[in-house]
Amino acid sequence: MPLSDFIYHLLENRKADSESGYVFSGDGKAGYLIEPRRQVQRVVQTSGVSFTLHDLRRTFITIAESIDISAYALKRLVNHKMTNDVTAGYIVSDVERLRKPMEQISRRILQYFGVDEEKKILQFSKQ
Repeated sequence: MPLSDFIYHLLENRKADSESGYVFSGDGKAGYLIEPRRQVQRVVQTSGVSFTLHDLRRTFITIAESIDISAYALKRLVNHKMTNDVTAGYIVSDVERLRKPMEQISRRILQYFGVDEEKKILQFSKQ
């Protein structure tokens, strides 16, 4: 699955700041994060916005559709099966074709959240 440039650099930086062998380390025996329930709860408490991981998935799909990402690319990006779609069976998939749509979706999300891509900072409005 292709990562947008922003997400790639975000994960690189996270890995560089970690002492673990994993990007998302965990407290359990495995050493990596298995269930992010505590982390999601911490974000909810900090932001004051209640959400589920499924809400994030729904938001991703809605944003992708709003910028006219093709249904087939979108299905691939969210790992939906296309077994009941005869046309999809004829499409030869190439992961590199998903790079541009992923980048477009990422840019739109960053725009909605006020992240300056150049400076990699989040701008908060004063209320």
